[in-house]
Amino acid sequence: MKSLAFAIVLSVFFSLNAFSALFGQTEGKQKKILIAFFSKTGNTAKVAEAIRKNTGGTMFQIVPETAYPEDYDETVRIARKEVDTKARPAIKGKIENFEAYDVVFVGFPSYWATAPMSVFTFLESYDFSGKTIVPFVTHEGSSFGRSISDIASSCPKAKILEGLSIRGSNADSAETRVPEWLKKIGI
Repeated sequence: MKSLAFAIVLSVFFSLNAFSALFGQTEGKQKKILIAFFSKTGNTAKVAEAIRKNTGGTMFQIVPETAYPEDYDETVRIARKEVDTKARPAIKGKIENFEAYDVVFVGFPSYWATAPMSVFTFLESYDFSGKTIVPFVTHEGSSFGRSISDIASSCPKAKILEGLSIRGSNADSAETRVPEWLKKIGI
């Protein structure tokens, strides 16, 4: 009888350890999550907030020192020039203790089939070695474009998980889509 009880205790112990590993915990320590995002119109911010609600992560908004104009056509022109020249516009703010984060969600609207260049300024400002990057994008038809491979080029020592792509006009669906996606990718 004692050996049966011991076997049950061991089984529960190993099940709990597997459960913790599956949901971002190892050795009793929950993984620290950062949600970094750029949002011009508020759509990407809605998705970032849904991720925060479901993960408890820390939010960091990527804000260019020089804001994009309100005029859509002018923003498109500037964004195109930045992409063509591979600009790295200066951004406001800094993340203290970046090395403490294990998982970094990176969100952005799709600009010319990639992330806005200020997102690459952010990515190239920190050491992502050994970190997990989880991309999410808002768009009106282009989805991720080449942004995943561009992120991989900027952060070659990071692991990149499957991202979430949401049409900007459907950003309100993040409340239901984010939990499903997080479950699918094991976070």
